[in-house]
Amino acid sequence: MAQQDFNMEHHWLPFTPNRSFKKDPRVFVAAEGMHFTTHDGKQVLDGISSLWCVGAGHNRKPINEAIKKQLDTLDYATAFQASNDQAFKAADMIAAMAPGELNKVLFCNSGSEAADTALKAALAYHRARGEGHRNVFIGRERGYHGVGFGGMSVGGIPANRKVFGAALLPRVDHLRFIHDPVKHAYINGIEPEWQEDILLELENRILPLHDPSNIAAVIVEPVAGSAGWYLPPRGYLKRLREICDKNGILLIFDEVITGFGRLGTGFGADYYGVVPDMLTFAKCVTNGVIPLGGVICSDRIYGAMMQANEGAPEHAIEFFHGYTYSGHPVACAAAIATLNLLKEEKLVERAGQMGKVLGDAMHAGLKGLPNVTGIRCLGLAGAVELASIPGAPGKRAYDIFISCFHKGVLVRPAGENLVLAPPYIVEQAHIDQMVGTLADAIRQHA
Repeated sequence: MAQQDFNMEHHWLPFTPNRSFKKDPRVFVAAEGMHFTTHDGKQVLDGISSLWCVGAGHNRKPINEAIKKQLDTLDYATAFQASNDQAFKAADMIAAMAPGELNKVLFCNSGSEAADTALKAALAYHRARGEGHRNVFIGRERGYHGVGFGGMSVGGIPANRKVFGAALLPRVDHLRFIHDPVKHAYINGIEPEWQEDILLELENRILPLHDPSNIAAVIVEPVAGSAGWYLPPRGYLKRLREICDKNGILLIFDEVITGFGRLGTGFGADYYGVVPDMLTFAKCVTNGVIPLGGVICSDRIYGAMMQANEGAPEHAIEFFHGYTYSGHPVACAAAIATLNLLKEEKLVERAGQMGKVLGDAMHAGLKGLPNVTGIRCLGLAGAVELASIPGAPGKRAYDIFISCFHKGVLVRPAGENLVLAPPYIVEQAHIDQMVGTLADAIRQHA
């Protein structure tokens, strides 16, 4: 397809500088395995799993065939007062994969919806237990939980809050960020060790300020993905779990990025050995082919809501929440096929193995280059952090992203970071190409 064969006037691109894009369009028309084909016939290596989604690689036939079969069988059915067989099967597989007593799956369509669903479930749970006064949420600085008003409220990325601040939830506080750019600039496959207990602020300032009895939930990403792949200190998540348990506060893990294999385990909860009360997911659950997200809730949360309604009429709805496309049969068929594929090809384990290759390559190939101030790698993902151009924050990373694209590699700019998070099928040669291309672009924009 030639560039002039489509009209770019009507599509408003998300999280994209649209004026710049029209001058230099980057349009994909096909994909196979590890590569995209662009509108002008070029091959581009997918170095970011197309925004963390495509764990099994592009154009996987088992997923495609499952979708086609489902379309010919049951294309869509309402999710309200009825359901479909694929939703039950997908929920069963997801619950079996989740840790601990995370056994109840609420489906939605995206990570943003999953975050807002989890927040609403937390409020409903406390109300069902007679503690409706618990309505304060705690997020974390530079955390990302989507673009819904709930997710933006608990999120801590300034650019996402800047324009919409007046409409965000009022009873929200934030933990301090988890990165020390001096002591932990370079991390490869290990958990950073902190001398300081950065959760003392939670115990000594945030909880007393709001009173623990008023706090509904704490929500964090196990690894801060969208901000630029920042790793929690050793023991941080376990201590956070203990503080929440001590004070009757729910703990929510946003695993939209870390879920379904990115760390070489099913979930980040498995990697860190901490079971939250709720876990949000999306992206890799369908290999990115069809939108699907959800929240996996503990039996305790589900049980409390059911018990609170035991005396209510049988037609009374226990949790007044859902979406038109919750548990969409085609999306759930894609999820079933994806999870089967991950298991059959042992792709989760492969992500852990290739993560070591990626981490070693990034530290060997990028450390010491001009303007590189840090490199952080864990699982099959890594970020290189750059010094800002004075007066133009983010421009250096963006310019390097553009250069890498034109040289045939898709990387992700995130503020002053450039992130690599390839599909789990990545080979050594792909990693060498990604890191080599990124290194050349960093030198070019020194």
